[in-house]
Amino acid sequence: MTQSTSSPHDSGPRDPSPRESADTASAHDAARAAYETAQAAEDMFQIVAPDGTVARPELLPAPEIRLELYRQMRRARHFDERGWVLYRQGRLGVFPPFGGMEASQVGTAAALTKDDWLFPTYRDTGAALTLGLPIARAIAYWRTSPHGWHMPDDLKVLPFYIPIATQYPHAVGAALAEKRKGTRNVAMAFIGDGGSSEGDFHEALNFAGALDAPCVFILQNNGWAISVPTRAQTRATNLSRRAEGYGIPGVRVDGNDALATYHVTAEAVERARSGGGPTLIETVTYRVKPHTVADDPSRYRTDADSAGWDAKDPVLRLRTHLLQGGLLTEDSEAALLSGIAAEFEAALTEADGYPDPTPEEILDHVFAEPTPQLRKQREQIRAEAQQ
Repeated sequence: MTQSTSSPHDSGPRDPSPRESADTASAHDAARAAYETAQAAEDMFQIVAPDGTVARPELLPAPEIRLELYRQMRRARHFDERGWVLYRQGRLGVFPPFGGMEASQVGTAAALTKDDWLFPTYRDTGAALTLGLPIARAIAYWRTSPHGWHMPDDLKVLPFYIPIATQYPHAVGAALAEKRKGTRNVAMAFIGDGGSSEGDFHEALNFAGALDAPCVFILQNNGWAISVPTRAQTRATNLSRRAEGYGIPGVRVDGNDALATYHVTAEAVERARSGGGPTLIETVTYRVKPHTVADDPSRYRTDADSAGWDAKDPVLRLRTHLLQGGLLTEDSEAALLSGIAAEFEAALTEADGYPDPTPEEILDHVFAEPTPQLRKQREQIRAEAQQ
């Protein structure tokens, strides 16, 4: 029998002294400051500044586009905020909030049409809603209901990807299929900054670049890979430069500027449609909300980490710009928000009316045509449920 070499006076791991804690906090702050300084030194495309002023007036999209981007961002934010309430009421499962990232998701997805493909991560409900995913279907998905497991027939949106980075190679495959068929359709895939360190990310960029796939890669740099800050998982301060290693264009854009994200994405989509190949777009934003509604970011994130991001709120930025330009008024916004709230409540009523799933429905959307094994499993589950 092996004897312990510990002292009888040992009582487990020693708590850090106040000085050690202060030293750790100081090192954390220094590392954060150094990273942020280096990141701020990198070029970042922007059209509208956080205070609503226009830096590039010649690049402003048409008024109707600006208003539609605002409407979609408000729809996305309303879903995110109501989702928190429904979760606390036990009417929605655990889902990843995306509040504060609306410009990154809406501005990019708005450049697509329903003939294009969208490969979202689990955090990209806003992008899927923008392309046309019905709100009721999104609610059903986050309730883990089979009614949300498959997408409408007229929409090429894949179910929200939970594995990290696997959607990137899948998007390349869809893009190449469209190219082989001779269409002008493109595929768009989302990923987070943490996902850009996965092998699938690099394999997909190389694959797409080598074969000129009509693919647009969106890399949402929101500062965190669950509890790991970007500065801890990579020394890189400009993730768009990773495109250079694969011979494709890379663009770094202010991810809280909806007009800027829309502009660069529309250019990338048109390039892909015209045979110019793929583009990597890094949208620099911030995950102001927890990783999921069940997460407690105070365990790994300080107030200093999040300082300043409220002032960069993407919805308020575009709102200020529209008000200053006379494209939006207090009355027109009130009518807009009232309509969005009514739309959501109608969708919630629809989702509440979906019938409860049967146990065997878990197998319904595995393959287009069920295999003999699935048929056998389905009968077994049905028999067990009837016992």
